[in-house]
Amino acid sequence: MNEEEEAIQVASMEICRQFKALIDAKDLDSINQLQHLILGRLQDSNAVLTHFNEYSERCYADVSADLSKNTRLLKSMKSDLDHIFMKLRSMKAKLMATYPDAFPNDSASKILDRRPDLERPLP
Repeated sequence: MNEEEEAIQVASMEICRQFKALIDAKDLDSINQLQHLILGRLQDSNAVLTHFNEYSERCYADVSADLSKNTRLLKSMKSDLDHIFMKLRSMKAKLMATYPDAFPNDSASKILDRRPDLERPLP
């Protein structure tokens, strides 16, 4: 080694010695223990989350086919009900044209019929 490298090495060792003097060894040990404790907790949490994700994936695989089937069934039922309501409106219009006294005026029918309007889309 040349003199410049030796001077750098001596200066580095002196800086290290001064840093060691600034920090108490017990404090370093307690920080190290805390870091290991936190690492263990994080690893446990990671294992729990991994297990939960695998469980959720299995559950979703089990219900996804049923969910898809039920969604198709609900869409079909809505289509059928739309058709039924369209027919009912048509029949009501024909009955009102033929027998105008068979149905009360609009204000009275609104009071009598308090069912929700299923044809109106939800907000």
